[in-house]
Amino acid sequence: MIKKFVVGSFLCMGIFMFTSSANAQTIVEIAQSDPDTFSSLVDAVVAQDLAETLSSEGPFTVFAPTNDAFANLPGYVAAVLEEDPALLTDILLYHVVGGELLAADVLAATELETVLGESLHVFSSPAPRVDSSSIIATDVMADNGVVHVIDEVLLPSSVYDAALFNATLQLRNALRLYVAVLTDQAADSQ
Repeated sequence: MIKKFVVGSFLCMGIFMFTSSANAQTIVEIAQSDPDTFSSLVDAVVAQDLAETLSSEGPFTVFAPTNDAFANLPGYVAAVLEEDPALLTDILLYHVVGGELLAADVLAATELETVLGESLHVFSSPAPRVDSSSIIATDVMADNGVVHVIDEVLLPSSVYDAALFNATLQLRNALRLYVAVLTDQAADSQ
């Protein structure tokens, strides 16, 4: 269910769900219960065999990108994932922090170490965000942790490194083609 709510002094728009101990759900079950918002995330988690892990005891703090966030990924990410599908695991693990960190805990930090082993940078102003992604809903409680909804997919360094490597190869191939065309043109004009 989409609702407006206040995080600290920030008005946010996003998912706001309550779970009770009688109706406790894991992080994965919460995401599965809202396919209009999280079906892309659920599909990615299932594809990388992480559903069981994120359904385990935890606790975990998950920064959950919306379907729109996945739809707005830069084209180079799709190219990198096509080349190396295992990088999707890196992306997903970059969204998970060990322990249960409520919004106040997140915003009190400047960095959070992900289970991937890389740090997320936390900013509380001008609006709450992790890396470049705005936090649009907070404190969605699960029986194995907490979910904070974000509006962009977070990308670890391995994805950027792979994209730069692919761009370097494409540039090298383009330069080789350029030299070959110039060489052929010069030979033809003699």
